[in-house]
Parts: sequence; C-alpha cells; structure tokens
Amino acid sequence: MSSQIKIGIIGSGSWATAIVKIIGNNCDSINWFFRSKDDSDYIKTNHHNPKYLSSVDFDVKKINFFNDVKECIEKSDVIILSIPSAFLHTSLIGITKEDFKNKLVFSAIKGIIPEYNLIVGEYLNTVYEIPLENIGVITGPCHAEEVAMEKLSYLTIACSKIENAELLCKSFNCRYINSTASDDIYGTELSAVLKNVIAVAGGICHSLGYGDNYLAVLISNAIQEIKRFVDAVHPIDRDINASAYLGDLLVTAYSQFSRNRMFGTMLGKGYGVKQAQLEMNMIAEGYYAVKCVHEINKKYNVDMPITNAVYNIIYANKDPRREMSLLSEKLT
Repeated sequence: MSSQIKIGIIGSGSWATAIVKIIGNNCDSINWFFRSKDDSDYIKTNHHNPKYLSSVDFDVKKINFFNDVKECIEKSDVIILSIPSAFLHTSLIGITKEDFKNKLVFSAIKGIIPEYNLIVGEYLNTVYEIPLENIGVITGPCHAEEVAMEKLSYLTIACSKIENAELLCKSFNCRYINSTASDDIYGTELSAVLKNVIAVAGGICHSLGYGDNYLAVLISNAIQEIKRFVDAVHPIDRDINASAYLGDLLVTAYSQFSRNRMFGTMLGKGYGVKQAQLEMNMIAEGYYAVKCVHEINKKYNVDMPITNAVYNIIYANKDPRREMSLLSEKLT
C-alpha cells in the first residue's frame, strides 16, 4: 500500500494500539482517534499508551491524533474500527453514510452489534450503506500482547473484493506479522465471534477442575459447532481448519492473554457476571456475543450445545458446574 494512502484507527484499546504499532512499520502517516484527549496528549508526550500495551514505544511523528471521530474518518482513506462491539454504535453517532462514502472500512472487532444483532460487516452495510466490497475483517490468530513483544504472528484479512484485502495486507506484513488475504468475510467474522464464546466455556471448565484432556475434546467439538453455524448462515466452500478459523479458536481458548477465557475462569470460580467484568476492567466480547448468537440461531436452529451452555450460565443464571456436567454428556 502506498504510504500516501491514509489509514485511520478508530479506538484506543489494546488491539488498536497493536495495530498502530504494526502499520507504523510500513506507513509514514497514521490517523488515530482517541475519545480521551488526556490519553492522546499523554502519548504525544510520553510515546506510549498509558492504559494498554504500555511497553510499545511509538514514533509520534508518524501519528496524527484526533479526538473527533468524524474528522479522523474524513482525513482517512482506509478506516480500521477497533472499538468493543457493545460501544461501536454509540461511538459512531453523528457519522452519516456520506462520511463513509468511497472509504474502505475494516473491522478489527470480534463481536456483534447488540442494538442490531448484526455482525459488524452487516451493520456497516445496513446502517451506512457501505458496499460489501468496501468492507473487510481483520482476524487472528493473534493476541495484542504478543504483537507488543514482536512475536511472530499471523493475521487473516478478508474482503469480498479480495484485492482490497491484499491492499491492506501490504500495510500489515512486516518482520513479525504475516498476513493472508481471504474473500470469506462472513465466515471469518462469525468464527471470530464464536471463538470468544468457546473461550468463555474453556475458562469455566478450567476453573471447575476439568483438565487438558477434556479441553481438547471441548475444542474439537467447538470447531464442528462453529462450522455448522457459519455454513448455515453463509454456505460457501471453506476450510474450517485454516488458521482464520481453527487457529483463532485455539489461541483464544488456550492463551494466557485471552480475556474471554479469563472471564470464563472467573465465572467458574463463582464470580457473578458484573463482578467478573469489574474485576477484569476489560471487555470480554463473548459476554455480548453469546446472547446475540443465541437470538440469531432461533432462525437457523443449528445444534450448538457449547454456546447454549455458556448462554445458560451467563443469561439464565444456571449453575456452571451443572451446565458443564450436562454439556460433557453431549461431547464426543
């Protein structure tokens, strides 16, 4: 991608911070939106994000900081959204379809917009009338914390117009990032949503004393559950064992950096949902996603025992120990 093409990052959390670090290797000018002026002013002076991945040192001469989301979008050719799904709709209040006209918009969000019960791509297409060929998805397997340490990581960047995905790959590929283009925007995005739900289940099981043997069975059943769902919603020929699907599931279910697994671990230990959220002080997308997937699946009626168990624990206040015991009888 030409260094003259401006990329704008909307969001200031750990993944947004990691993305700015990555594309800073290839781009001479980056637009970065912060809701908090105090935080952006801090980075200008101290060259690191005070709240997330504070070890990352930025070349602030490459970064144009914005506290007005509309202005950041206006000054950018490619926009990367990296805001928790629960807050995206309110964060874009005041933005019109004209603001997104002729822009490429990629989602680095692993969630569903609760106000609309739509994945981000569908939300952007429905609300802002962005053509599907101008909408993309950035998925893992990749944790922001390992990007901060420059550990070799892999990304999948998807867009129905694969040339647009390949365009963005050029801004991400560097010594420690290997990006692959895909045209499966629905499958990659839905898999990224569901893997967070599965990671919550994995955390619950871990804290209840289930071992690695059981977790391996849980995950092998989970990838089949994900395949059933994405094939029902968007039936195309896809390899569910590719890194964008299975790889992303594995890293989220097993990694020490997975906030969804951490959230599940706390639920399994007896924390209430609100208590666990306050203790973490981070967003676990699986909390919102499982409710949305549960509603969407009323249309498709896919067999989803793991998702149902997590839904019952979080939203029906069922006992985690009993739900996981019932689930274990359905796994093979």
